[in-house]
Amino acid sequence: MKKKINSKKGFWLKLDNAAKIFPGQNTSTWSNSFRVCYELKEKIDPRILQQALIDIMPRFSCYDVRIRYGFFWFYLEKNEDIPEIQPDIKNPCHAIRFNENNKFLFKVYYHGNRIAVDVYHVLTDGHGGALFLSTLVARYLKLLGKDIPAGGFVLDINDENTPEELEDSFVKNATSKAKFKRADKFVYHAKGTKMPLHTVNITSGIIPFDKLHALSKEKGVTVTEFLAAVMLDVLCKKQRREKKKMKEVSIQIPIDLRRTFDSRTLRNFTICLRVKVDPNKGEYTFDELLEQVKYQLRLEKNEKEVNMMITANMGLERNILVRALPLFIKNIGVGISFAITAEQTTSSLITNLGAVDIPPEMREHIDKFIFMPAPGKLNAARLGVATVNNKLCITFANIYKESDVERDFFTAFIKMGIPVKIESNRE
Repeated sequence: MKKKINSKKGFWLKLDNAAKIFPGQNTSTWSNSFRVCYELKEKIDPRILQQALIDIMPRFSCYDVRIRYGFFWFYLEKNEDIPEIQPDIKNPCHAIRFNENNKFLFKVYYHGNRIAVDVYHVLTDGHGGALFLSTLVARYLKLLGKDIPAGGFVLDINDENTPEELEDSFVKNATSKAKFKRADKFVYHAKGTKMPLHTVNITSGIIPFDKLHALSKEKGVTVTEFLAAVMLDVLCKKQRREKKKMKEVSIQIPIDLRRTFDSRTLRNFTICLRVKVDPNKGEYTFDELLEQVKYQLRLEKNEKEVNMMITANMGLERNILVRALPLFIKNIGVGISFAITAEQTTSSLITNLGAVDIPPEMREHIDKFIFMPAPGKLNAARLGVATVNNKLCITFANIYKESDVERDFFTAFIKMGIPVKIESNRE
């Protein structure tokens, strides 16, 4: 085996541009994290899974770390401890505490035939989390005697990390000279009876990908655009039923920038776009919502527009005065800003990981892939989407006891002739 880049003491990394705000937002009640999960066709052997985790860690230098306090910024430092797997819990994506879990910023869980990883967003985004989990599951299967080659989301654990995998792609690609100003209003939020602290209602709908893809193609939109239009429709109708003063409805959609900028980073490299409609302008048909989503997303989702956005996001980091402020002052500023504006400009979030590309030899052992964002502070329902083996899995994380948003969302697909299988932790 080749010598790994993080085998030496002294390995450290700056937080990438997207990650810099997350430690300041981290509280005892909320962390910006997400869950990626494979359900296999056989029950998990914890002993083998633990060995598989140990085996893959040298391949992921930027995850084999703990967070440290500097005078001006947080940074990531090589973690000399060993990550340990745990039985799964009922409250995934709960608040991150930097001193627990041997100070690792991810947690690997198992239950029955499920292997799940909860990842703190400081480390990476959904793409990076899926690479890590896929490589872990491939190694687990290989230790069981299965012939699983590297390819797609499965990395070769004998390879070294390359500089491209460890880079901050925001810094590298933020070159726009244009100015960007986002004018966002406070928007509608579906309310309900809040769940007890550190609990979350999880509802997954499993849909045949080929059927939804065919319908989306018929309508001239992508699957992500189709899902966003359904959510806008659900929330607009819910707001009308409440018969209160109408507000804009806005859906936040994280976009993976790796293809746009030819990046191979294992760290964060997404940007959040928003699609929105104002119900005060009148009732929208579903086809009108599809057109709105398609127009808004495609207008912003191009290299020049996105470059302008990420360059604007780099502005504070590059500001000499901000850079000179001590870390504790930066944290106070981030915390106050987050407390005032957190999710106020988004009604919901849809994050679509897309098709999880794994070798055919691995597919035969996999039932489905689940991608779930952390529950929000205001958003009634945030949803993650991922596809493997023609199973498109849509997973809601909801902070409220009521399930009308999920029910209306999945009912819309059934009315369109698309079957939905529902799985939930709700009683």
